[in-house]
Amino acid sequence: MLSYPRIIAHRCGGALAPENTLAGLEIAAALGCAGIEFDVMLSADAVPVVIHDETLERTTNGHGRVAELSLRELQKLDAGRNHHKAYAGEPIPGLEAIMARAAQHKLWTNIEIKPAAGHDKETGKTVAQALAEWSGPGIVSSFSGAALRAARTTAPTLPLALLYEHLPPHWRDDYDELGALAIHLAARHVSSATAQALGKVAWACYTVNDHIEADRLFALGCTAIFTDRPDLW
Repeated sequence: MLSYPRIIAHRCGGALAPENTLAGLEIAAALGCAGIEFDVMLSADAVPVVIHDETLERTTNGHGRVAELSLRELQKLDAGRNHHKAYAGEPIPGLEAIMARAAQHKLWTNIEIKPAAGHDKETGKTVAQALAEWSGPGIVSSFSGAALRAARTTAPTLPLALLYEHLPPHWRDDYDELGALAIHLAARHVSSATAQALGKVAWACYTVNDHIEADRLFALGCTAIFTDRPDLW
């Protein structure tokens, strides 16, 4: 059976450090957070890198699209200064580097496949190949059904979760077809009716940054929450 930590640092705890970075991972680990979540897409040379947006401007000093730069070019960028000058020089990590650091800290990991437009299947396949030797603990999730299906074809035993804003009518068909282990939902769209529909299926919610909302969700049967503020727990 899949096991989740109760509190998971969303984008490695993006309110406390530059999101999706090793610096964020280290802070989450130091706070005693047992799990982290981060986003993965492909560089121009098809290397999985840890970044949320398809474009570089919000989180780095770069310009343009992630998919247009090689891993080497991406890792020359500063992914820290936009958060705070104290993090100037923090690089965009590759998937391999962040997985190695997570393993050092024995962190549960949620790898979210975040394909650039038109690269769903390629990204799902490549991430699954990169995780071929990974045995957890953790799960791989995505909003992209095509990416998850490609990951499943590439790695039949990879633990997968479906990621939705709100629970769609066809969720059970998707869940059974994929052989998924969990559903991840936006907290604001979860009600008692949602929890009832899910039944015994494991489900987690993003992004929860206060105890009142967390308590509401846990009372409904939520397995775990993703938070930008792991320091609150």
